[in-house]
Amino acid sequence: MQIAPLLVIVGETGSGKSALAIELAMRLNGEIICADSWTVRREVSIGTAKPSAAEQAAVPHHLLDIVGPDEDFTAAVFKRLAIDTIDEIAARGKLPIIVGGTGLYVDSVLYDYGFLPAGDRADRETLNALSIDQLLAQIRQKGLELGAIDTGNKRRLIRLLETGGAVPSRRALRENSLVFGITTEREVLRNRIENRTDTMITHGLEQETRQLVQKYGWGCEALKGIGYSQWQDYFNGTANIVQTRCRIVKATMDLAKRQRTWFKRSNSIHWISTPYDFEHLVELATTNLNK
Repeated sequence: MQIAPLLVIVGETGSGKSALAIELAMRLNGEIICADSWTVRREVSIGTAKPSAAEQAAVPHHLLDIVGPDEDFTAAVFKRLAIDTIDEIAARGKLPIIVGGTGLYVDSVLYDYGFLPAGDRADRETLNALSIDQLLAQIRQKGLELGAIDTGNKRRLIRLLETGGAVPSRRALRENSLVFGITTEREVLRNRIENRTDTMITHGLEQETRQLVQKYGWGCEALKGIGYSQWQDYFNGTANIVQTRCRIVKATMDLAKRQRTWFKRSNSIHWISTPYDFEHLVELATTNLNK
């Protein structure tokens, strides 16, 4: 049985993955599967830099806005949904294109991760009652490696403690797959992140965050994300807008560093940088992927 072709585009946040994916999708008759642990959530659009309505109209996007802000969502669930979506897209004669910066989501598909069992519910509730600082203290005490984990993501920290640092099993790279990785100079990336943060604030990020807090409270999973959690001190009156902006930029740059570390470990990625030679990229895709 022929394995469906799969093009994957990875890179740091702000590296231009979405724009490249849309351009290649239009050239290769593709549809996009978003591999992002925040854009899967509804009601968080400004702070997650979701594809615009125009972008989604130009190319079909999948696995956006599929769970609520306060619902659980795991890499194992993403893997199952992504595999189903890949098959559905391929069955229509189109090319599935996974794009995103959540390395665990991407690799779960590329390397057929076998995920570990869920932890004990009572133990999880006990851990969930702890603060992020307390969880990090337990992780350090146990000598566990954080790796590329987002230290602001409480669920990921709890999962690390539940598994004792064990990682999912993984197989060889999925057949009929091609992975492009975007490399970006640090200063260019910082400028992009600063400009994107300013745009988010101008377009109403503060109001979007306030609405989420009023509806769900600060314990909401979506409000633990970068661009949202940094507003808590501002709302409490202990930080001003300049400080809040700086915290968002710093947290985003820290995320980019973790993403860069994660993807650099792979020897299956074809690294590319701007300006793109689109004809060459299309040729690589058509040569390496069997439809």
